[in-house]
Amino acid sequence: MRVACIQSSCGEDYNKNYNHIISLILKSLKNKPDLIITPETSTLITSNKKILYKNSFKMTDDPLVRKVKEISKKNKKWILIGSIAIKDKKKYRNRSVMINPKGKIVAYYDKIKMFDVKLPNREQHKESKTYKPGKRLVTVKLPWGKLGLTICYDLRFPEIYRNLSKKNLNFISVPSAFTKITGQKHWLALLKARAIENFCYIFAPNQFGKNTKQRETFGHTVIISPDGKILKIKKKGVGIIYSDIEPDLSFKLRKIIPSLN
Repeated sequence: MRVACIQSSCGEDYNKNYNHIISLILKSLKNKPDLIITPETSTLITSNKKILYKNSFKMTDDPLVRKVKEISKKNKKWILIGSIAIKDKKKYRNRSVMINPKGKIVAYYDKIKMFDVKLPNREQHKESKTYKPGKRLVTVKLPWGKLGLTICYDLRFPEIYRNLSKKNLNFISVPSAFTKITGQKHWLALLKARAIENFCYIFAPNQFGKNTKQRETFGHTVIISPDGKILKIKKKGVGIIYSDIEPDLSFKLRKIIPSLN
């Protein structure tokens, strides 16, 4: 199985972001991946509610969802839109959307843990003011194994991953817009820990660079094996990483060390 993880650098210009993420998805197809994953907030990073309202849609009306459906169907690919803002009454959902090779939405996951923090550099985030948290764990059955869906700040809550791993997973996705200041300290350490704890591959596409006046993201998009080995990483810039993986490795390791029992 070949996986592609995209590292982008979104800001507050929706059309620019949309065209950019589509170009990266199309570029990734040249390396014939079986699964393509984009980062969190693939089409917009903003704390401005007017900009968010203007550029958010219901899931079936979202321009990126519609376009990815076309691409998936034409190229017979599984594509996970890491996340987009979906309108839900007076608030929004931060939602991952999985589209199958027939161009159909087969699953979606709403981020459970809201990023409400005050960072040492005076950077502040209060996702709960804008977004409504999800309440359910979501897995997707792929031809190569089972994928658990998470998003960014979920990473700091190991109980989410342990409960997912009880569903006999091979892989977990962690599309993110992880900030630079916290990413430097914790990003890779947390991702490795979740891989090792749960004997799952981790697919973690991240945003990179100065996104807005209030936010800078860390990059370091990475694919990690179930024993914590970094298979591929892109530290800086925009681009795509690929890795050929052995889906059954998760279960081989669990037989050797039965810690999930």
